[in-house]
Amino acid sequence: MTKPLLRGVLKTWKEDRGFGFITPDNGGRDIFIHISAIGAAAGRRPEPGDVIQYQVARDKHGKFRAVNAHIESIKYAKKKAGAVAGSTKFIPIALGILLLVLAAAAIYFFRFA
Repeated sequence: MTKPLLRGVLKTWKEDRGFGFITPDNGGRDIFIHISAIGAAAGRRPEPGDVIQYQVARDKHGKFRAVNAHIESIKYAKKKAGAVAGSTKFIPIALGILLLVLAAAAIYFFRFA
């Protein structure tokens, strides 16, 4: 009999060590997940906020861990302090340049017209 697939959100991920913890949708304790449970089929490394489908198994020490996992979809986690999307950072700079160009054009037009 196949174990049912469960869902949860990847709460933490330690990239340097290749593991993290999933907060199950149905509540309960966080579940340990190792990169080997996801495999190469995901196409990328997991990130906090990803929705993960997984099965649960016990390891050799009797602790629960996620197995046969895959990334279902991406949920965007809160941005870290100071993190700004590139497009938002660009808008004030573009507006400032546009205003300088318009001011220079107005000065040139009124001075030489």
